[in-house]
Amino acid sequence: MTRPPLNERNMGDGPYALILAPTRELAQQIESETHKFARRLGFRSVSIVGGHDIEQQALALRHGAEIIIATPGRLRDCIDRRVLVLNQCTYVVMDEADRMVDMGFEEDVNFILDALPVSNTKPEDYEENADSGIAEKFKYRQTTMFSATMPPIVERMARKYLRKPATVTIGEAGKAVDTVEQGAEFVVGEERRKKRLLQILNQHANNPPIIVFVNQKKNVDLLGQTLTRAHYSVATLHGGKTQEQREQSLARLRSGEIDILVATDVAGRGIDVKDVSLVVNFDMAKDIESYTHRIGRTGRAGKRGLAITFLNPADDRDVLYDLRKAIAASPISRCPPELASHEAAQAPPSLVKSAARKQMR
Repeated sequence: MTRPPLNERNMGDGPYALILAPTRELAQQIESETHKFARRLGFRSVSIVGGHDIEQQALALRHGAEIIIATPGRLRDCIDRRVLVLNQCTYVVMDEADRMVDMGFEEDVNFILDALPVSNTKPEDYEENADSGIAEKFKYRQTTMFSATMPPIVERMARKYLRKPATVTIGEAGKAVDTVEQGAEFVVGEERRKKRLLQILNQHANNPPIIVFVNQKKNVDLLGQTLTRAHYSVATLHGGKTQEQREQSLARLRSGEIDILVATDVAGRGIDVKDVSLVVNFDMAKDIESYTHRIGRTGRAGKRGLAITFLNPADDRDVLYDLRKAIAASPISRCPPELASHEAAQAPPSLVKSAARKQMR
């Protein structure tokens, strides 16, 4: 970003750069990293997320910020209240675009992108003007989307708001990193799963931090209580917690105050906790993308990690095929025979359901 710091004349026209993230935790993590280099350039960065007093955030905006990191819902609220305008926004970054859509933020994201000035949108005939040197005299907006997957909604958004975008693919979409050893076990029944979890944690007690994923908020708290009674140091994280409680849980895990975090998918994407040695899916994720993000909390920065998933053959039928493929694709993992031979793991569920419908006719 080559523009000078804001001054009194243009401070009211909003930021130069806008970064959108799906969750409060990810937005604040990005803000923390952005601050490290922004301050050296004389730039201010501000995070605008739910769970914090909007009046305090409005005050921070009135002081001016070249870079704003925000969640879609709270940013839209600020625009609606005229707390913020985007009159001079030249750089837009959407992190975890697919996750924002999954969480129901598509309308908010479209609203925000429509609030950007059209005057700095790159025209369709940009390349012709570039040859004549005309385009070099004007700073067009740069929009970047980061997405682990590209569902049709995200592709439609890209076509609408990006001009002849370049596509960069890093790795394979939805593929786990090769440094994560993946394991899976069929464990049926709540008590049996708790007993097996305690056995695993006992084996890895000397290698914190550890993250245990659960699908439902109420079960996060119940499992956290079970582990606490077993004398483990535990914190919990889910969408029902206040922002302060969520931040405190992550801070305690990062600092080493606690060894185990029990969480929903709130912690599945974008949350950076160093040296997580083990991820346990107490409940299997509902889709393979969420599974991949969960186990991606370990095996980071070239270090080896371990992910163990508990399966229920009745509840998890629709993801067994994708899970088998994911484990088989890992160079350091071995697909357990029970999963490899399971009938639901032999073909995509869509094909199985289609064949079943044909048989019924």
